[in-house]
Amino acid sequence: MGIKKKKEMQVAALTICHQDLETLKSFADVEGKNLASLLLHCVQLTDGVSQIHYVKQIVPLLEKVDKNGVCDPTIQSCLDVLAGIYLSLSLKNPLKKVLSSSLNSLPEFFLTAAIHSFTSRLQEELNTTDLYSYRKVIDNISSCMENFNLGRASVNNLLKNVLHFLQKSLIEILEENRKCAGNHIIQTQLMNDLLVGIRVSMVLVQKVQDFQEDLWKTSSSPIWQNMCGLLSIFTKFLIDDDLLQTIRSTSGLAVILFIKTMLHPSEKIPHLISSLLLHSVDCTSTPEWFMSSCRSLCCADVSESAVLFLCQGTLAMLDWQNGSVGPNGEALLLDTAHVLFTLSSQIKEPTLEMFLSRILASWTNSAIQVLESSSPSLRDSLNGNSSIVGRLLEYVYTHWEHPLDALRHQTKIMFRNLLQMHQLTVEGADLVPDLFFVELTESLLRLEWHIKGKYTCLGCLVECVGIEHILAIDKTIPSQILEVMGDQSLVPYASDLLETMFKNHKSHLKSQTAESTWIDQWHETWVSPLLFILCEGNLDQKSYVIDYYLPKLLSYSPESLQYMVKILQTSIDAKTGQEQSFPSLGSCNSRGALGALMACLRIARAHGHLQSAADTWENLVSGARIKQGLVHHHCQVRIDTLGLLCESNRSTEVVSVEEMQWIQFFITYNLNSQSPGVRQQICSLLKKLFCRIQESSQVLYKLEQSKSKHEPQNELTKQHTSVSLQQYKNFMSSICNSLFEALFPGSSYSTRFSALTILGSVAEVFHVPEGKCLIMFGERIFFICLIRSFSFVLLVHNEIASKGQKRKKRSPFSLIIICQPQTIIFMDYTYYGKSFSSYFPNLFFAVLR
Repeated sequence: MGIKKKKEMQVAALTICHQDLETLKSFADVEGKNLASLLLHCVQLTDGVSQIHYVKQIVPLLEKVDKNGVCDPTIQSCLDVLAGIYLSLSLKNPLKKVLSSSLNSLPEFFLTAAIHSFTSRLQEELNTTDLYSYRKVIDNISSCMENFNLGRASVNNLLKNVLHFLQKSLIEILEENRKCAGNHIIQTQLMNDLLVGIRVSMVLVQKVQDFQEDLWKTSSSPIWQNMCGLLSIFTKFLIDDDLLQTIRSTSGLAVILFIKTMLHPSEKIPHLISSLLLHSVDCTSTPEWFMSSCRSLCCADVSESAVLFLCQGTLAMLDWQNGSVGPNGEALLLDTAHVLFTLSSQIKEPTLEMFLSRILASWTNSAIQVLESSSPSLRDSLNGNSSIVGRLLEYVYTHWEHPLDALRHQTKIMFRNLLQMHQLTVEGADLVPDLFFVELTESLLRLEWHIKGKYTCLGCLVECVGIEHILAIDKTIPSQILEVMGDQSLVPYASDLLETMFKNHKSHLKSQTAESTWIDQWHETWVSPLLFILCEGNLDQKSYVIDYYLPKLLSYSPESLQYMVKILQTSIDAKTGQEQSFPSLGSCNSRGALGALMACLRIARAHGHLQSAADTWENLVSGARIKQGLVHHHCQVRIDTLGLLCESNRSTEVVSVEEMQWIQFFITYNLNSQSPGVRQQICSLLKKLFCRIQESSQVLYKLEQSKSKHEPQNELTKQHTSVSLQQYKNFMSSICNSLFEALFPGSSYSTRFSALTILGSVAEVFHVPEGKCLIMFGERIFFICLIRSFSFVLLVHNEIASKGQKRKKRSPFSLIIICQPQTIIFMDYTYYGKSFSSYFPNLFFAVLR
């Protein structure tokens, strides 16, 4: 596999206008050492990446200039050019960020001149009248506010002009959008410009220092008038059903933010917003500026979507932490919940339903923040037995199986948050016997297991109050969950819930006692039901438990493998002795305890939970047991046992002598499988084994070479690698001989197919570059007498022959597979018809070449 070439960074080069270029030329010195020369050289380059290098030299050069340099016209002109360069760059150009980052380190005595230059250039930008240039100006305002001191100071100096420009641009863009009805490309661009304009207006209010003061809060202030104008525009956007919902929802955020910023004193904010959401605004006591800007929101016929977006703005824009909202804020929180519940019964549009679910989840987050420092009355209103929590639970139960994944995810957030809300309301009390948690758990357990939302909510409940609380109600929960794992659609939910439960249970048991006896209880609760399913469950249950649950359990508790092996070995021995003391033995048509044992060991080894193969054969399972699995009457037991031998989490793990012997034993009895699926699995697993041999032999060969060069005195290690390589040679030679012998005249189709496919894998796996380990086919290739029209076997045979012809060179480690003369059979191929006649000559001459 080739190394992927790293993609070079593409940076658009900066350019300047002709006037600025002439300015730089006029101030550049002959030696090329002043700032004008540096900038001139920079702008004359056509490569943006190279220009970055010059931009980074600007501030170090200015740091060498003394304070008297402030009056130097060269410096002032260059700062003016730099301001022009910055505002000319696109928002996504890396040069813009590099330049702003560099100028943030500008020496203090140059700041005044630099701010003046940036202010002048930004004012020129704000004077533009080209509607399709508005977006560039808006982007520049945004970038000036983003971690750029000079830019932020310039915006602050021009705040009145900036607000006026934003107001003008939003009005004109909306009007242009209406004129371009039907031109979807232009409309999409204009809609995006509107959205960016709204967001920049919000950033402006949040970051400009002047808005933190009250000097502008007079009706005669130009800033105040522009703020009222923008608020009026956002209100118009909010109630306009023809605009995109993203624009309307962002407008809802902006409306609440501007109200929060403009209303004084701040204690009145929650009451005003609450009356706005409940359509109960008192026009006589409401500020005049609010009525003039938001009168349309005070009407009774405001759409559900507009109210929904106002709720979103309320939760997102107000500060709910540290008790800053006060009693009025707590009332607003409750009113917002009631409005959202009303909307949930009215809204039917899918996109608005998605908005509603997110906003409800956001409400629960805000409720948690308020409860951390709330009054007793609010705690009574938000405990588990309150009507609001009841409505939230009802919403969760109604939507936890919604077709939209995102909406189902929001119900999970809501359920977890409402549990935390109840915890905060009863803080200091014992949670386990709490009536709300007990009733909630019992109600969930009474539901059918085919309800997917049940798993998610039980997982949240376990994280909140612990698994002991649930097991105290029903100890058979693990078995019940494992029983439903025969349904593929429920398997991910069930396995995730089981993982949450057994992790929580183990942590709880370990914290309760310092002794090791707790592990027996944990095994009895989680491992024993698993073993029962592996022995007695139906085919689907076993397959899904092995694929989903068993790896998670072994990954979390690798030491549980010994417990599994011990129990299953006891079961096998009991079955052998005709003792039925353990129920998980399996019937004559099932995998039984032996199948479960092999499945567990296979998964454990594939995921790296066995220290070494030798340790496994010596301490966990005997060779006789392995052989018993390799010839078991149930095909899946044979496959799992073969998988145990072939699969490993380390591709270079050396294959032991015992494993080679058992593989040969397996091939002797399993080539004639009548199931195509089983044959395919056998060939696939053996190919994995060959890959291990190929890769580990390379490691062994390199080790042998290095030892011979650098440590000739270490004969023991050298001998060990040589012995292993020779064992590999003998094993592969023996395997291929066995496969060739299986191709005798009259052998069954399944035997020939298996043998030829495995030989093809050998030829494919050991095809590596010169100098590496490989297997070469010899000069003499075999032919098989085919029965009837089994042309596919002949095609496989032809493929092996073609692979064999590619192996021309020998390497330090090579296995020569010589076909026995008796396997070469000539025959009258005309008997087999034209299809065979078309293959045979090609195959024959391919071999002879």
